[in-house]
Amino acid sequence: MNVLSRLSSSSLRKIRNPLIRTMSTRYLADPKTPISRLEAKPFFEALTDKEKTYAHFMSRASFHGTRIVIAQTNPGAPEIYDLILSLFTNEREELVDIEALAKKSGVSQEAFDQLLEYSAQFLGNLSNYKSFGDEKFIPRLSADDFEKIVEASESHEAHVLFTKKRGEMYNVEPVAKNLIGYPDDGHISGYYSKNTTKEDIKIVQEYLEKINISPLNTRLFKTAEGYQLHIASSQAPDDIPQPETLENGITLEIFYNDFQPCMKKAADMVKGAIHFAANAHQKKMLEAYYESFNLGSIDAHMESQREWLKDINPRVETNLGFIETYRDPQGVRAEWEGFVAMVNEEQTKKFNNLVSQAPLFVSRLPWPPAFERETINKPDFTSLEVLSFATAGVPAGINIPNYTNITQLLGSKNVSLGNVISAQSPGEKFPFIRNEDLDLYTTYRNPSFELQVGTHEMGHGTGKLLEEDAEGKLNFDKGTIDPLTNQPVQSWYKSGQTFNSVFKSIASSYEECRAECIAMVLGPHADILKIFNLEGQKAEDVLYIMYLNMARAGLTALEFYDPTAKKWGQAHMQARYAILNTMLKSGQGFVEIKQIKDSNGEETLEIHLDRSKIRSVGAPAVAVFLNKLQVYKAMAAEKLGTQLYLEATSVPEKWATHMRDIVLRNKQPRKVFVQANTFIENGKVVLKDYEPTPVGMIQSYVERRV
Repeated sequence: MNVLSRLSSSSLRKIRNPLIRTMSTRYLADPKTPISRLEAKPFFEALTDKEKTYAHFMSRASFHGTRIVIAQTNPGAPEIYDLILSLFTNEREELVDIEALAKKSGVSQEAFDQLLEYSAQFLGNLSNYKSFGDEKFIPRLSADDFEKIVEASESHEAHVLFTKKRGEMYNVEPVAKNLIGYPDDGHISGYYSKNTTKEDIKIVQEYLEKINISPLNTRLFKTAEGYQLHIASSQAPDDIPQPETLENGITLEIFYNDFQPCMKKAADMVKGAIHFAANAHQKKMLEAYYESFNLGSIDAHMESQREWLKDINPRVETNLGFIETYRDPQGVRAEWEGFVAMVNEEQTKKFNNLVSQAPLFVSRLPWPPAFERETINKPDFTSLEVLSFATAGVPAGINIPNYTNITQLLGSKNVSLGNVISAQSPGEKFPFIRNEDLDLYTTYRNPSFELQVGTHEMGHGTGKLLEEDAEGKLNFDKGTIDPLTNQPVQSWYKSGQTFNSVFKSIASSYEECRAECIAMVLGPHADILKIFNLEGQKAEDVLYIMYLNMARAGLTALEFYDPTAKKWGQAHMQARYAILNTMLKSGQGFVEIKQIKDSNGEETLEIHLDRSKIRSVGAPAVAVFLNKLQVYKAMAAEKLGTQLYLEATSVPEKWATHMRDIVLRNKQPRKVFVQANTFIENGKVVLKDYEPTPVGMIQSYVERRV
């Protein structure tokens, strides 16, 4: 057994060997993780009974994918989820008496609280790997104390699961397994069997492109008989492709019914929602979802997204499926997510003003017209208050769908999640901000983030991909000039290829960086600031804080960089580091990171940003970088794009060691969100909120019953 599993966090503090202590404390679950409640009740109560019922069915459909997310992250995590639920659920399927369990276990209050915190963090991340950073975390209480609590629960299931998963929960060796990534690099992934190599993934991907099967809702396993591609569905279609021997001599066989119980429940809930659809577009969208989840059809899911885009400004907004590819090391397989939210009509008016002028704002971006979509489809931009978001980490904004073949024709929907942006954590600290900037930073951090999210999400909907279809027809003039070389373009996307399949593991972070850069380039424009009710000195202050916040995010991104594996663990943070790096290289004293002593005499870092040079130095430097990002993306120039991005996100030795150590010493626990549940009682849908505490988080999952 790993010696760490026998030690409590207080014992770990006494370890004298710095190597053991550093490794052990690094992976401990965050102490007193801030938990925020997604406040949605006033908006939910304003809905009609029909709208509430629609929201209920779609919320349940979303949450029925919970176990999919857990398994996609770590194959060993689903049984830890079951352990937590069995430990805290009584025979009436209700939350156990927490105080009685703590007393009966005989462990200290500190140890019991640490179990509650670990459980809440697991549920907030839907894994024992962080949703933001992809790094494993382990309980702070000793395994012996954990076992005492399990024994006190008198749950046979909990006892069996704890015995089985004790090592999985506490083991931090080998170190490579503490990160999500390629199995042949020693990392963990729920998308691939542990014997699947990068070369295996590449060969299978090339074949899938030839036969036009999307990998989004798949997992890939390698057995003695060959490759197995498992497609998520509740049943198998009639036309399953026959096994095929690939170029390396290994046979690929395709199987359906992956995650069958979850997919069936999600499909059934979607079917139940059809009767409560508000219009024909919603009805067609739901019918397409039902077909997609039943038969594992990505084509049907694409059809759902076409109808979703046509459903403008619904009172209840919802979207679900296999959406984002951030956590697949190859960048082609997507995590389940689903959300239901109510429109904040007052805030939406502000975003609609941004959308109405989108063609003007997009024309200010640095690439030539040939690299922008012929028609700027004004995206729908809505401010939402989240009721339910079934995902490993709730975002502040989204731009979907991710199907470029749809968005280049129909546009996209931009969504700002108001109650996520406004969620506050008591006692929140902001390391590396100068004392003279701190009041301004705390005052304008939320408005600056709203400005950033709005322009960022709009940015996702910009930029053209140069493509050739199956008939050899190009969507661009063959004489189009590459603005970086002044020569005709030499590459483009072939039939079956997507941005993700071409740019692979860097695709998600690369695209997030492109969108963040667009926010930084458009943010300084007075007419855009005015849309967000920002004028005069307040506008200048918010713009300054937006740039300062980006610089701080780029610095704190070092927490998510593993210097041993030379691997970034979070797409957005890698992107923000690239932008900080770009601003630092712009020179002229625009941004500097200074090493100073804090009030306790400890070495720390301080960000100095010259606000007078945002428009003259900072924004132009970011625009040059942004132009390259877009041009390489448009031309499917994967080698050049990868070289550019890896250089921008390369971490010098001093930053990877000394400065990263300072960042880790000052890291702040990331908040998790406790969400409401809906129930049908006496024919009416009711909403139940939970306390923003570890117990409230656990109770919400006990009563969610997924």
